[in-house]
Amino acid sequence: MTLQTYIGVDEDTNAGLTHLGRLVRDAWVFGILPETETCAGWDSARMQNLYEKVYAAWEPYAHLPSRLPDDLRERHARLYAAAISSARDKGWDAELGEDD
Repeated sequence: MTLQTYIGVDEDTNAGLTHLGRLVRDAWVFGILPETETCAGWDSARMQNLYEKVYAAWEPYAHLPSRLPDDLRERHARLYAAAISSARDKGWDAELGEDD
């Protein structure tokens, strides 16, 4: 049995616009992790621990970016805009296909 680890937000599919990539970005938004931490090599237990911290951080805001205080909302917008721009540059298309 091999230990599965996360590839890291900078190497993740679609510029990290995946479930785990968004988890890492949200940890950056809330200051749980520094923006230099990509989580490359983290095992599932560590990612689960991070998920629980990020989930708790989102709770006061009903998990909605629009309810974040100005500083967090601006950081969220900056981080996600950069990710979306990078993903689009690499050919990502947000439109759902026939099978989605």
